[in-house]
Amino acid sequence: MISRILPSGVAAAELVAYPEDLKPHPGEAHLIERAVEKRRRDFIGARYCARQALAELGEPAVAIGKNEDGSPIWPRGIVGSLTHCEGYKGAVLAHKLRFRSVGIDAEPHQQLPDGVLDSVSLPAERTWLRAALPGTGLHLDRLLFCAKEATYKTWRPLTGRWLGFEDAHITFTVEDESAAGGSGTFHTELLIPGQTTDGGAPLKFFDGRWVITDGLILTAIVEG
Repeated sequence: MISRILPSGVAAAELVAYPEDLKPHPGEAHLIERAVEKRRRDFIGARYCARQALAELGEPAVAIGKNEDGSPIWPRGIVGSLTHCEGYKGAVLAHKLRFRSVGIDAEPHQQLPDGVLDSVSLPAERTWLRAALPGTGLHLDRLLFCAKEATYKTWRPLTGRWLGFEDAHITFTVEDESAAGGSGTFHTELLIPGQTTDGGAPLKFFDGRWVITDGLILTAIVEG
């Protein structure tokens, strides 16, 4: 599903059903030895997808550690992003020589819980939602949250800094829409200085794509 919103040169793998015989990589098992079952499944499933994507890139299926903030430690020369929610585990990876960063997120196509929207959105974003929501049948509030998560996952590896929900203003275009889903693009305007640690140009914005299908919302940013 997520391949629909990715450019060529980016590898993706996903699980919509969890194989009951799926085991952690021996080099990762110690990272989840005290984790509850849901956390174990999310961790194992997403990293299984990451190794599938590594193989697609012609890279060895190595163990994938984690940083102190919980983010994955990718092999040298690789950028990537993991995501998981109920009914979905996914990974998107690319070679660093071609792309600077990748950020993805998956969410159930459901309305955000009461009170969450105000804490994750800007007034201008809520104004757009009030105008766009009636009659669509789509949970665009959750789409906004999903795009903000993808934005953070793209930002963090390039800057090493936190990005709050209030630090990014996201606007959307709709290319296709139906009662069951839709697809389109989004533009993230970064509202704080975007100095990076990789020697590249400071970040000012990201452009991404989204799709709603089979009860899921998927968002992806691939920063070239």
